[in-house]
Amino acid sequence: MHFYIGFLLPIHMKINVIKKSLSFFLPVFLLIVLSGCEKKYEAPDHYAVDLFKDERTEGKAYIMNEEECFDASELVIASGNVKLTDSSNGRGKTFFLYKVKSGKIMKTIRDSVVDYPFMFLSDQRLKLKNDSIYLYLKKLEGYRFIAAERNLKYQWLKAAPVYSVKKDK
Repeated sequence: MHFYIGFLLPIHMKINVIKKSLSFFLPVFLLIVLSGCEKKYEAPDHYAVDLFKDERTEGKAYIMNEEECFDASELVIASGNVKLTDSSNGRGKTFFLYKVKSGKIMKTIRDSVVDYPFMFLSDQRLKLKNDSIYLYLKKLEGYRFIAAERNLKYQWLKAAPVYSVKKDK
């Protein structure tokens, strides 16, 4: 009988050694290769084109001036008797209800007479001042359930701030 050592083994004797080492190293090798082949797509910045870079002002809301507010409103009232009566803060979509006890009509499109006191709705909390202010109102859109319950007809013009009434000299 011959003594077989190492690489001089006949092929039928080498198969058992190869099968044992492959069954252990092949899964480890595949895991290493597959984890190293993961590719994440990253879009290069030089392909991105901002078409509106001159028009964008992030973090700044558009605020109308007095003339724009006056022109965009359907009803403008000068009043010093405005109070916050209710709000939906924490109960779904936030809105605020204000009550106007008296005032002077500056502009109207629909109604020539306004019955006081009346209420209007605002999506934002208004910074009411101690002196007389202008109320820029438009026809109520949406909110049909609260409108029927509280008899609301108007809402605050969205981009309008609170402006004080200026005294004519």
